[in-house]
Amino acid sequence: MDKKDIKYTSIHYQDYLQLDKILNAQALRSEEAQNPAHDEMLFIITHQVYELWFKQIVHELHALIDDFDDGKVDERNIGISVARLDRILKIQGLLIEQIEVMETMTALDFLEFRSYLFPASGFQSIQFREIEILLGLRRAERENYLNAPYDVVFNEEGKKNIKNWESNENLFTLIEDWLERTPFLNWKDFDFINLYKESVNKMFDQEKKAIQETSILSPENKKARIQNLEHSEDYFLQVLSYEKHEEQIQKGTLKLSYKATVAALMINLYREEPILWQPFNLLRKLIEVDQQFTVWRNRHAQMVMRMLGNKMGTGGSSGHKYLKKTADKHHVFRDFYHIATLLVPRQFIPDLPEDLKKSLSFYFTNH
Repeated sequence: MDKKDIKYTSIHYQDYLQLDKILNAQALRSEEAQNPAHDEMLFIITHQVYELWFKQIVHELHALIDDFDDGKVDERNIGISVARLDRILKIQGLLIEQIEVMETMTALDFLEFRSYLFPASGFQSIQFREIEILLGLRRAERENYLNAPYDVVFNEEGKKNIKNWESNENLFTLIEDWLERTPFLNWKDFDFINLYKESVNKMFDQEKKAIQETSILSPENKKARIQNLEHSEDYFLQVLSYEKHEEQIQKGTLKLSYKATVAALMINLYREEPILWQPFNLLRKLIEVDQQFTVWRNRHAQMVMRMLGNKMGTGGSSGHKYLKKTADKHHVFRDFYHIATLLVPRQFIPDLPEDLKKSLSFYFTNH
């Protein structure tokens, strides 16, 4: 049917939002057992709201993936991608705030209906698993759940969906591909990585000289600081040597490719160039999304400790301990955090050739 043939009729607020379905979707098991627990309503509604917000995050992530999935990103649309990530961040803020609402329920209040939940668990949220997969969390990077694959808690349809999501593109790999296509790393005679290495050496030479010439530190302290500085130099070598970088990827300590890492570093160093400002914001928002999920997981773990202590979770996990481990381990964009280690003070950033600066400026700036 052609769009112009669709007949739009008036609709009531109640029907548009399908409120009959939503407001009648709270079935209190404690009431069914003739032992009503007042706070079960709060527990159900809070988790239903979580799932609604998860649905919106999934919606935004699919749009982001579509934006980067054609192999050629229109740089004019990077701002739209930043806006989508910013919306996800605002939603994450609500997810964290909702925990405070949940905590108006005491541990004793929760125990009034907890037995009716068994064996239901938040771990069984298929939408949250989808969010993790869409972001780029890989199966091998997950905290083990009950010594079994993490999808063991789902039915066959759920397992099939998870397998399908894992086989498709995710945001991490698409961002990595996009970074690898950065055209400014080798611009005519401008070899960014070699010039950057020279700047790093100058920075370390200056820091060593400052340590050696100070009269405040004892010889022992000077020696210790010089050793720490040399360890930092080793880290730079691991990241800025292709061979060393590949070794770290094979070990699993790094995930982002060498070329993508160098591109992300350049974007961070030259963020003030007009064309690189939005790509910098994009990378920053990815870190913030990763960080907010870590905050939410930690906050969730604290709430569980407050409600259950060291009791086992209703889904059979170790409860608080398991949730805390996922907060520490389930980072998708950890490599983007590492870029901060590689930054040098502005005084050491290599100057860009004039023609490259013009290419990184807006059209009206050059005309």
